[in-house]
Amino acid sequence: MTKAVKIRHGGLGDIPVVLSMFDSAVAWLVGEGLTGQWGDQPFSLQPERIEMVTAFASGDGMRIAEVDGRPAGCAALGEPLEYVEPAGEPELYVRWLVVDRAYAGLGVGHALLDHAAEEAAAAGVGLLRLDCYAGGGGRLMAYYESVGFAPASHFTVRDWPGRVMERRVL
Repeated sequence: MTKAVKIRHGGLGDIPVVLSMFDSAVAWLVGEGLTGQWGDQPFSLQPERIEMVTAFASGDGMRIAEVDGRPAGCAALGEPLEYVEPAGEPELYVRWLVVDRAYAGLGVGHALLDHAAEEAAAAGVGLLRLDCYAGGGGRLMAYYESVGFAPASHFTVRDWPGRVMERRVL
């Protein structure tokens, strides 16, 4: 990491910048030929994606990473998604993670995940989980392994292959 990353709670005022982060990530994925993860359309043009970001901005689960005072990434923390098997123990779940491509390689995603682990530990919760796209040659799964997560279970939603990843924090 070459720049300091500061994490703060997000809110309704962050909706446009978070949608822009997703849009930059989708554009990059499309350029890489990896449309299986989030499709090929900007989130800012999809009502269901706007609703998803708005719901998290309205609650207490949105975390914004800033680099030099500018929003660089976002994580949404909460309960597991309905298609994921329960952990069988208390957990904190990273529902999504996105980094603006302008800040790629600066450790923004890693900082958000470490912050989530710290929040879980502070709450006495020993397990941090997330799910990710299992296609694309496993590149995303490899990233999560590189920041301390281990593969757990597989799942499929329609034709979207997913993998639950977990990290012990206590």
